[in-house]
Amino acid sequence: MDLNYSPADDAFRADIRAWLEANLPDALRDKVLNHKRLNRDDYASWHALLGKRGWSAPAWPAEYGGPNWNVTQRHIWDEECARLGAPTVLPFGVSMVAPVLMKYGSEAQKRRYLPRILDGSDWWCQGYSEPGSGSDLASLRTRAQRVGDHYVVNGQKTWTTLGQHADMMFCLVRTDSGAKKQEGISFLLIDMKTPGITVRPIVTLDEDHEVNEVFFEDVKVPVENLVGDENRGWTYAKYLLGHERTGIARVGQSKRELAFLKQLALNRKKNGKPLLHDPLFGAKVASLEIELMALEITVQRVVANEAGGRGPGPEASMLKIKGTEVQQGLTELMYEAVGPLAAPFDVPFLEGERAHSIAGDDDAAPLAAYYFNYRKTSIYGGSNEIQKNIIAQMILGL
Repeated sequence: MDLNYSPADDAFRADIRAWLEANLPDALRDKVLNHKRLNRDDYASWHALLGKRGWSAPAWPAEYGGPNWNVTQRHIWDEECARLGAPTVLPFGVSMVAPVLMKYGSEAQKRRYLPRILDGSDWWCQGYSEPGSGSDLASLRTRAQRVGDHYVVNGQKTWTTLGQHADMMFCLVRTDSGAKKQEGISFLLIDMKTPGITVRPIVTLDEDHEVNEVFFEDVKVPVENLVGDENRGWTYAKYLLGHERTGIARVGQSKRELAFLKQLALNRKKNGKPLLHDPLFGAKVASLEIELMALEITVQRVVANEAGGRGPGPEASMLKIKGTEVQQGLTELMYEAVGPLAAPFDVPFLEGERAHSIAGDDDAAPLAAYYFNYRKTSIYGGSNEIQKNIIAQMILGL
């Protein structure tokens, strides 16, 4: 297994870096690098800019409008975007429902939805979690009953990220209540403008409206919006989650945040010396950096396996666990580095309405909100405890 980059890979990286440096808007770069909030227009404008270059869907094959990059090139792209402070392309359409449609969708569904995902015309959200049915997703209770040429959907979804902006939802529903939990689930595509859908905001601890509750009351969904076969949605859901968990590792982003942490600690003093040079704090940073280096090598091994034609298996769970632990560790050390200077909570500054924080420390001001927001990473995509069970079953045979 060769984990080294080839000369062609290095040339690709140089081309990508040059394009990003020339085309990434400074305002977007500033928001990402300085932990400010991105709004809908930020995501949409970046998606549109990438679309003009043909790079809005890096993992897509050429037949669907993608750049046909190999897995190593996609890994390089993710690294360079993160390093330079480019916003992420929202995954719900491009990286989550699109692969399911390519593999299991009908030709009509591919023709209708994939071009609109590619150019950003449709904003997608995910309808998986429910109250009492998150990591135990097979216990979901939202029901879809077929009536003629429609399904009638009733139930509730929760923690629906950016659902307030969504045009479409890919949704798991129960279509056979008499079957085993996993065997009675179907995968529906739901137009969010359909009568009977109510979206209610969940405002989180950092006073951000990022997630929502979604209620369905006699919502009619055309039968042609069923993906694949009825009652086989669990198969499609697992396929989607494998893609999601691999991407959650975010090595490039963590490398960027590690550099930010080091600079932050160099600028803070303890006993007259930079905090980074304090033996105790420096040891924490070094330990986390070692964890990140090990994660990066593991990601490269998975990339090499995929390049050889082997898809992600339980390795996706390993990447999800360690990736989110590293991300949370970085936010914890940033918060520790600035201490009480992170306490002032300046929402207008976080949302770009004010150039500088009222507290006078622009680096420290976003870090409390950043820390609290990243508590979620070890839960979404299947909690880390569930991922450990998957590893125990699939690798250790327990």
